[in-house]
Amino acid sequence: MCGLESLKKVVGDQFAAIEKTCLLRDIHMETSCGVILVNYGTVLLLQYPQGHWDFPKGHVEDSDEDHHSTAKRELKEETGIDEISFVHGFSERSQYSYRHKGKKRTKQVYWYLAETERITVTLSHEHRGHMWLDWAQAAEQLSHKETKNILSLAHQHMVAIGKE
Repeated sequence: MCGLESLKKVVGDQFAAIEKTCLLRDIHMETSCGVILVNYGTVLLLQYPQGHWDFPKGHVEDSDEDHHSTAKRELKEETGIDEISFVHGFSERSQYSYRHKGKKRTKQVYWYLAETERITVTLSHEHRGHMWLDWAQAAEQLSHKETKNILSLAHQHMVAIGKE
């Protein structure tokens, strides 16, 4: 479970102080979940409208939606792929900040590793392109340092469990 209500439960009495700090700093916190999708040694990357390449990911829409469900829903919305199996034992988190309409936003992304036998992608209107690349090519193509690190961790995990 994730979202604002879950955060309130976790931090308890400190929530008001955290919320006030964020408001004073004009910071907006977002939570997203994404998938590093693997098909027989290749990894799926999507090209976003701004031109950068990344994994499928998106916002948690319902406070009752768990991270795996969010990641799977976003994968289906963005690629049409829903036949996946999550790889046990891999879960990572990245965080970054950016400005949107003059306000600082901080996004945390929960990443999951999954496998599929399907390679046909039905691209959503949110993206300009897609590629299935081997691990090394994907590392070169990814636009951001944080996602390159996530890719490396995912690859290390696949090697450690004997799937690469």
